[in-house]
Amino acid sequence: MIDLAAVRADTPACESLIHFNNAGAALMPDPVFDAITEHLQLEREQGGYEAHKLAADKVNSFYSEFATLLGCDANEIAYVENATRAWDMAFYGLRLEKGDRVLTHGSEYVSNFLALLQQSRRRGIEIDLVPSDEFGQVDVGAMEAMIGSKTRLIAITHVPTQGGLVNPAEAVGHIAQKHGLIYMLDACQSVGQIDIDVNKIGCHVLSGTGRKFLRGPRGTGFLYVATDIMDQIEPPFIDLHSAAWTEKGSYTLAAGATRYENWECYIAGKIGLARAVRYARDIGMNAIEERVTSLAAMLRDALSNVPGVTVQDLGQKKCGIVTFQKHGEQASDMVVRLREKRINVSYTDSESARIDFAEREIDEVVRASVHYYNTENEIGRFIELVQC
Repeated sequence: MIDLAAVRADTPACESLIHFNNAGAALMPDPVFDAITEHLQLEREQGGYEAHKLAADKVNSFYSEFATLLGCDANEIAYVENATRAWDMAFYGLRLEKGDRVLTHGSEYVSNFLALLQQSRRRGIEIDLVPSDEFGQVDVGAMEAMIGSKTRLIAITHVPTQGGLVNPAEAVGHIAQKHGLIYMLDACQSVGQIDIDVNKIGCHVLSGTGRKFLRGPRGTGFLYVATDIMDQIEPPFIDLHSAAWTEKGSYTLAAGATRYENWECYIAGKIGLARAVRYARDIGMNAIEERVTSLAAMLRDALSNVPGVTVQDLGQKKCGIVTFQKHGEQASDMVVRLREKRINVSYTDSESARIDFAEREIDEVVRASVHYYNTENEIGRFIELVQC
């Protein structure tokens, strides 16, 4: 059970603004803000290097916090400046060759798909698009049937940015293990709202951001790479943090996932993200997932009863991302109208969901995603204004 009063007290902006966790970020809790600003003050007083030394324990807690959150070892975690770059560090490090095939899905994040296209052009890899099942999610049976002798990688997004769909990540993991394939999972939208265990899922790589459901700072991200495949993914670039120049003509990579990091990074953000993870774990990921899922279901039910409104979320299992359209009003126009009423939502257009939206003949949707700090009364107020 979430202590909503305590959560709201840590989120003062909620007093004046109904904020549905949109595509940009969730509201930052006071303890996370304090952790960041305290370190920035320390940098102001001591300088960056000295401040880093003085805060070494807080900085290093990043690895243990994420290891506990995701159910892995601390040396399998890397701090990267954002989710896309974290995904890139793993993908571009794979030794894919001409003719190798990658399985993905129409819900894949556009930035990831662009990387697949670039490597197709550069290296000659082939992209196989797995069809959707009757729920709109990855068709697991079809995926397995598409695996051939040249299939090397499965790369899917756990929760797409354009809707409440939750892809069957664990079932995909069983297929990857059965066929000896590397499995990359983009968890940018799922970590922080869904209880995730990388060993249960069976993914080898998982990437995400700090600024969404984890309620951390912008400009922060994380990467998990399983120890047993780490030597198969060489960083696309290295520096004096990720590698050591051992002799004139040779170097060695860092022993763990820090090989995917840069020496220079946003230390205050790293501390803040570690604090955000601890904040989520103190509440409890099971409680967070239950609360978010329940509020989202309530919101979808209410929207479904509004004349002219169509809820667009797919999936057998759904999460806190809620998307819809209203007949006669463009999604982008509704976002502006609601913002004038102190309701913060966003919209997603076909540029962010090119394959998925094209197949469904959708141009754009309103995204009004709930988080555990939202209330039932806020949902009621939101529905009143959507009807106007």
